[in-house]
Amino acid sequence: METKWLEDFVSLAETRSFSRSAQLRHVTQPAFSRRIQALEAWAGTDLVDRSAYPLRLTPAGQTLYAQALEWLQALQGTRAMLRAQAAAGQDVIAFAVPHTLAFTFFPAWVSRLHAEFGPFKSRLAALNVHDAVLRLVEGGCDLLIAYHHSALPLQLDAERYEMVQLGEELLAPYSKPDAHGQPLFRLPTRAGQAVRPQPYLGYAPGAYLGHLAELLLKQTDIAGRLERVYETDMAEGLKAMALEGHGLAFLPHSAVREELRAQRLVSALPADAQAGEALQLRLSVRAYRARPAGKDAEQSRAQALWSHLQAQETKEAQAVPAAQRKSQG
Repeated sequence: METKWLEDFVSLAETRSFSRSAQLRHVTQPAFSRRIQALEAWAGTDLVDRSAYPLRLTPAGQTLYAQALEWLQALQGTRAMLRAQAAAGQDVIAFAVPHTLAFTFFPAWVSRLHAEFGPFKSRLAALNVHDAVLRLVEGGCDLLIAYHHSALPLQLDAERYEMVQLGEELLAPYSKPDAHGQPLFRLPTRAGQAVRPQPYLGYAPGAYLGHLAELLLKQTDIAGRLERVYETDMAEGLKAMALEGHGLAFLPHSAVREELRAQRLVSALPADAQAGEALQLRLSVRAYRARPAGKDAEQSRAQALWSHLQAQETKEAQAVPAAQRKSQG
C-alpha cells in the first residue's frame, strides 16, 4: 500500500467525484480509478459505493477515511519536522520550476532577491509542469514557480496551497530577421490571406506554453496557414531553431530579451496592429507553497522568503492605483 493511495482516497471522500479528484491529484481519471481499486484490493473490501450519485463511502470506507486522516496528518507532521531539521542544518530553499522558467525567469529573479532580501542557498529542480506541481504536492520542494493563465489554471486546492504573484510574461511569435531587419516568417493577418503557409516551430503535445499558443491560433483562425516543421517541449529548443531561420515560434519575452536587443530575432506578428494584438498573450508568473503548519515553519528561511514575497506583492499592488491617480491628475 502506497501513501499516495491514501491521499487519493481522502481527496475522493471529500470531493465525491473521480474526475474532480483526478484533477486535484494531477493524474488522469483512469489512473486515479486504478489507484482507488488498488487500495480496495489492499483493504480486501469495497470502500466506495459507485451505485450512488454523487458517490458515497461504504461503512468500511468511512472507517478508513477517519484513519487515513490521522495517518496522513502524523506522516506530514513527521516529514515537516524532518525537513525543518534538515533545513536548519543546510538553510537551503528548494524550488520546483518548469524548464522554460528555470532557464529564463529564475536566474534573474534570484539575483534580484539576493539584492532585496539577502543571500540564501537554493536548490532548483527543473521539470515539466506536471512533475513540478507533483513535486510541490508530494512535499518535495518549498516553492513551486509556474506560469498562470485563466484559460489553463493549475488545479491546486486553495485551502492547502497559497500563492503570490511574482510578475508578468508576454508570449508572442518571433522569427529570424532578413537582411533588411524584417522577419523571415510572419503570421498571416487572417485565414483567407493569400500567402504560402509559414514554417511553424511548435511545442510538443502536453507542453503548457504549447496549449496557450494553440489557443491563440485557434481563436484567430490562422492555424491552417502554418506548416508545423518542428516541435519540442522546451522553449529554449524552439528559440535555437528560430535563430537558425527554420521558422517562427511562440516564445516568452524573457527567453528572447537578449536576442531582440541584438536583433538576432524580431517580432513575427502581422503588420496589422489590431491583428497582432490578438496573437500575443500575457501570463502571470506565480509562486506557490503548501500552507505551513507548526511553529518550526515560522522560523525557517523559506518562511522568511515567503513573507518578503507577500510584502513585495502588496507593495506593487498599492503602487498601481497610485500611478493611475498620478496620470489622471
